[in-house]
Amino acid sequence: MTHQIPFMKMHGLGNDFVIVDSRNHGPKISAKIAQGLGDRHRGVGFDQLAVIHDSPDADVALTFFNADGSTAGACGNATRCIAQYEMDRQQVTSLSLITERGNLTALRCGDMVSVNMGHPLLNWDEIPLARAMDTLRLPLDGTPTATGMGNPHCTFFVENADAVDLAGRGSALEKNPLFPERINVQFAHVIGTDHLRMRVWERGVGVTLASGSSSCATAVAAARLGLTGRKVEIQLDGGAIYIDWQHDGVWMTGATMHVFDGTLTAQFLESLR
Repeated sequence: MTHQIPFMKMHGLGNDFVIVDSRNHGPKISAKIAQGLGDRHRGVGFDQLAVIHDSPDADVALTFFNADGSTAGACGNATRCIAQYEMDRQQVTSLSLITERGNLTALRCGDMVSVNMGHPLLNWDEIPLARAMDTLRLPLDGTPTATGMGNPHCTFFVENADAVDLAGRGSALEKNPLFPERINVQFAHVIGTDHLRMRVWERGVGVTLASGSSSCATAVAAARLGLTGRKVEIQLDGGAIYIDWQHDGVWMTGATMHVFDGTLTAQFLESLR
C-alpha cells in the first residue's frame, strides 16, 4: 500500500468529493480505501471519490466510488470539478474526459463549467430495470419516471419536494427489486416555467446537497412528461444548476469549488489493511 496519498477536496453546490490523481503511475485506490476515506468521522468524508487516470483517448479518464466503497458509473458534479481543475492547470477552455458514461466534453462558461453528460438512456434494459415496462411511468406509488445517465435514476414529481421524507423514502426505494443495480431517487416539483425544485437520495451515499446526474435525469423526466421544456434551472439544496437537453446530449452547467489539498498519512492507510 502506498505510504502517503495526496488528494484534493472539491465540491459542486455542496456535493462534495475527494479527488486522487493516479496519473503517471500514481497511487491506486481500492474499494476499502474509498470506504475508509469516505467516513466523515474517521476519514475525510465525501459523497463520491473520483480518481484521475491517464487515457490515450481523452485528456483524462475518471473512475468514481461512492462513500460506501461501491462504484458509480457517472458523477456529473465531480466531472465538472475536475474539468475546472484540469482546464486551469492546462490553461485551456475545453477538455475531453472519459468515464464509464463515455467520452464527455467540458467547456468553461465564465466562472462556471459545463459538461455534456451524453444522451439519456430511456429503455428499461439500458437503465436498467428488472423487467420490461414503460419508463415514463413506473408501476410504483407516485408513478416515477426512470432515466439512465450513466447511473440509474427514478424521479417523482410531487406537490412539495421539501415536505417529502427524503431519507425514509429514498432508503426504501434504493433497494427496491425493480432496480437490479439499486437506484438514485429524486423528488421534484415545478416552481415555474422551466424552473424546478429537486432533492436527491443517492445510492451508496444517502441524502446529498446536490447531484449532477440526478439533475440531468430530473430535467429529462420533466421534459418527457411535458412539465417543462428541455432547458431548465433546478434549485437544489446546495444551489442552482442549469440543464439543457440538446441534440448532442444533456449539458449541465454550474459552479465548482476547490476547497483544499491534503495528504493521507501512512498511519491512516495502514489502518485500512
